[in-house]
Amino acid sequence: MSDESKPNQKPAGAHNQIPHEGHDTQHAPAQKPIAPSIAITGTVIVLLVFAALATFGILSRIHHSNVLAKTTQEAAAPVVIALPPKPGNPIDTFLLPGNVTAYTDSPIYARTSGYLTKWYYDIGSHVKQGALLAEIATPELDQQLVQAEADLGTAEANAKNAHSQAQRYQGLVDSNAVSQQDTETFTNQATATASAVKSAQANAERLKQLVSFEKVYAPFDGVVTARSVDIGQLIDTGAAKELFHMQALNTLRVYTNVPQMYTTNLKRGSKIDITFPEYPGRNFQGTLVRTANAIDPTSRTLLVELDVDNRKGELLPGSLAQVHFKAQSMQTFVIPVSAIIFRREGTQVGTVGDDNIAHVIPVTIGQDDGATVQIVTGLKDSDRVIQDPPDSLIEGEKVSPQSPGNQQNGKPGPGGK
Repeated sequence: MSDESKPNQKPAGAHNQIPHEGHDTQHAPAQKPIAPSIAITGTVIVLLVFAALATFGILSRIHHSNVLAKTTQEAAAPVVIALPPKPGNPIDTFLLPGNVTAYTDSPIYARTSGYLTKWYYDIGSHVKQGALLAEIATPELDQQLVQAEADLGTAEANAKNAHSQAQRYQGLVDSNAVSQQDTETFTNQATATASAVKSAQANAERLKQLVSFEKVYAPFDGVVTARSVDIGQLIDTGAAKELFHMQALNTLRVYTNVPQMYTTNLKRGSKIDITFPEYPGRNFQGTLVRTANAIDPTSRTLLVELDVDNRKGELLPGSLAQVHFKAQSMQTFVIPVSAIIFRREGTQVGTVGDDNIAHVIPVTIGQDDGATVQIVTGLKDSDRVIQDPPDSLIEGEKVSPQSPGNQQNGKPGPGGK
């Protein structure tokens, strides 16, 4: 077989090559590198896209959070009924409660110890100053007084003898009949015994004073309002137990606290009407005699005293009076009692502004008939008063005011119910 007829054989170690019919063998063209400016521009574009998407997502979440917070706050705002206050009648007088006390009020105690033997006046008795109220038996004290008087006599005798001896020696010392030393001894003895006499006299007088307290006398004109002892009871010295209680009732004191805003109208010596529930329709006249001259920082009031003539004995100490003070005419408002807020800051009322923000303002109360209350100071015509404020109402709180008509049409009332 000739060489041409043999099949084509690749030399050993040669690579397989697939020839393309009609074309010469060609290699793939090499890829051109990307320019640096194009790469940077593409990277910046990608980062800007991601930043824009992130910013949009953040702003969207913030917007939703604000909307949710606003919606929650509006839903949480308490629903209240707010109405303008009703104008009341202008007032030129105001009433204040007054406490009636005796002009002089004194408990009577014992100044000596012993047994009560007699008492002469019971409760309700009118007594004069110096009247004998009771007697106390003190036998031990009586014996002590006897002993003190005897000691006084002994001291006086010793002093008299010492004085005579001193005079005798002072007359002999000039003639040198006695020594100067003996003379000075008797002179000093006379001085010492004279001092002993004064001491014995003071002790005797002290015991005499204690013995005088065996009789208990009335310290002033008045009425016995209490008797706490009886015959045979042991009486101790001091204020452990009072024997009697006395009050002077010819003139009574009436104390009341005037609000600070009215203090400029108070004049000493002015006449003021006073009424008592046991005498309906009758006025008693009191005289303003003194004030405390200082405002109480707790209640912002001024303590005043009025004296009332009670020589007829019609009025009783300890009773409650109504004091009628005159004031400058002022506009008042009437609101329901349920609108009043009582807190440690004082009497307050809740109001609502045009921005639906609640305000808690202090007020001064006038007359109170149980259902409505008169507001003397603190409110204006333009105020809207919260009729039934919640206990949690605070200054600056957002509220949802509604009218009573909306409440009746099925809308939620206070508390959101």
